[in-house]
Amino acid sequence: MKQEPAYGHPCGFATDSTLTSQPRRAKVHLSFDWRGRQRVNISEPDVGLFGPGSESWRVLRERSVMMGGMRALLMQAAHPMIAAATDQTRLYQDSPWERHERTLRLTFTLVFGTRREAALAARQINAAHRSVRGLDPVSGLPYAARDPDLLLWVHATLVTSFLLFERLTMGSLDPAARQRFHEESALIARLVGLPSSHIPAEVTELEAYIEQTAGSGLLRRTDSSRLLVAFFRRRVPGIAGVKLRAAAFLAFHTLPPPLRELYGVDHRPIAQRQLEVLCGAIRLGRRAMPRRVRLIGPAIAADARMRGEPARMSDTPVLARR
Repeated sequence: MKQEPAYGHPCGFATDSTLTSQPRRAKVHLSFDWRGRQRVNISEPDVGLFGPGSESWRVLRERSVMMGGMRALLMQAAHPMIAAATDQTRLYQDSPWERHERTLRLTFTLVFGTRREAALAARQINAAHRSVRGLDPVSGLPYAARDPDLLLWVHATLVTSFLLFERLTMGSLDPAARQRFHEESALIARLVGLPSSHIPAEVTELEAYIEQTAGSGLLRRTDSSRLLVAFFRRRVPGIAGVKLRAAAFLAFHTLPPPLRELYGVDHRPIAQRQLEVLCGAIRLGRRAMPRRVRLIGPAIAADARMRGEPARMSDTPVLARR
């Protein structure tokens, strides 16, 4: 039987899958009419924009993949116009941890939330972006958070970084699955203002765009990039500090070569070997990790929703506690 496309997606990615720990359960609602006769109403869980069978749920549920977001932030902070917009919002000056948590929660709500939650998150993101505009004090050029060229760089750095970290720490996607992930991510990009005409049709074209921009001379060290480096390299005690140093090592040493040079990353052969060993250890270790450690909060909440349990994205943390 042909399956109907998922809400808002022409390719129909919201399909059943064994990815969730238990099968989806329909909710049964009992009610009574005015004569006291019982009525039974059955409703399926809201799979949101994609659902358990999508590549987005398969990939973005993993904490090891989410570390790719640190790489993407380094690439974004090196773009002068994006850095100017970031400086305006004081993202890295005022409570950066809490603000990143709010930003990530909205972003992952688009992926794992219900249709209603995803629509609300998109509206919040778009409303926040509309007020971010001005003149770059360094170049004197105007910037706007909803500029399609800037949105494309943000989108491309995230998608390619997530795919890179999936390959390094999981390795489960073949080329066709990588293309599906790219197409699903394009839907989210369109929801937050990036026109379809600006999004490359093929994931290989998106990767070529990253390589071309990284080597174009456009990117540079900015005030935002310096603050971000300090934030990633801050001293944190205990096991949280060990995790932060490992994640930062992965973020810096997986940057495209021109950006490694820009950030002063000493990527000698021994560093490459350390990178391979660390990624190999993560690959092996994630198989033994309990779900509450291996998966991000929004994915766990979405799985609970598929089982018919109450779960709200607004109550679900994304980052591990400091």
